Amino acid sequence: MAEAEAPNRSPEIRKDRIHNRWVLFSPARSRRPSDFKAKSNPQPNNKTECPFCAGHEHECAPEIFRVPADSTVDWKIRVIQNLFPAVSRELEFQNPVSALGDVAVSGFGFHDVVIESPVHSVNMSDLSPSQVGDVMLAFKKRTEQLQNCDNVKYVQVFKNHGASAGASMSHSHSQMIALPIVPPTVSARLDSMREYYKQTGKCSLCDIQPNELLIDQSAHFISLVPFAATFAFEIWIIPRDHSSHFHELDSEKANDLGGLLKLMLLKMSLQLNNPPFNLLIHTSPFQVDPSYAPSTHWFLQIAPHLSGVGGFEIATGCHINPVFPEDAAKILRDVIILN
Repeated sequence: MAEAEAPNRSPEIRKDRIHNRWVLFSPARSRRPSDFKAKSNPQPNNKTECPFCAGHEHECAPEIFRVPADSTVDWKIRVIQNLFPAVSRELEFQNPVSALGDVAVSGFGFHDVVIESPVHSVNMSDLSPSQVGDVMLAFKKRTEQLQNCDNVKYVQVFKNHGASAGASMSHSHSQMIALPIVPPTVSARLDSMREYYKQTGKCSLCDIQPNELLIDQSAHFISLVPFAATFAFEIWIIPRDHSSHFHELDSEKANDLGGLLKLMLLKMSLQLNNPPFNLLIHTSPFQVDPSYAPSTHWFLQIAPHLSGVGGFEIATGCHINPVFPEDAAKILRDVIILN
């Protein structure tokens, strides 16, 4: 387990140039950075089998596709409709026209589940790099399918691990929600990245110099703790090559991403006692103004849940992070994963 002593540091307020927001770093409010651990096992239940397990397919909502495509009982990944969707594919699309005052339209959209393994006890970090890569390619395939729906503007891929991170099933899975709108935080991210490009002539992610924020790297990706991390021990995985859309990922890069993502999950789990976390893919809308292309760059975020969000964060949108990113990066760099 990695250990590191943080030097005595004064509080800092740092600007997140990707999301155009501020983060307050206040190490005096915390224990040693290396002492941060999740309090308990985050899994929402202790079942050994569930509807997501092989042999229980009939208990699930309709299947969209499986990997391999011609598999029967020996499937590796299944993509299914969510049994309790946040949005409905059955509703008629209503264009959410901008207007003054309150606006309400039908909750049209698609809400899918990606079952990452047929085995109940297997987490994403237990999969091989190529198997994690196959999960990434399943995200890509389903995103490309959803792109064919003219009314879908944006697809959010996310994974909730642990009850306090939003998981209601302990069987390892991710979710995808396709929306007829571009969420405001996505628009704000794209606008902030374009403003940086206007001022510097550079993509804000291509221009990152990780230095002491770097955790590890692979042929096609780097992993780091962002300069203005919202959460303690937050991790970003960023493609080295400029790319606006996650679904541009090819098989070689998916396999490479699988290896680095697995390593980050293992380091985080070992150092932080298998914490609850959210895994998020930040990409671009399907239809984006061509002027945004040089500035938009997709990335993957892992946000551990080590402390709650209080009134200050809700009121201001400015999070308090008790661990400086440089300290978190060093601790994660120093975690040794034994093969």
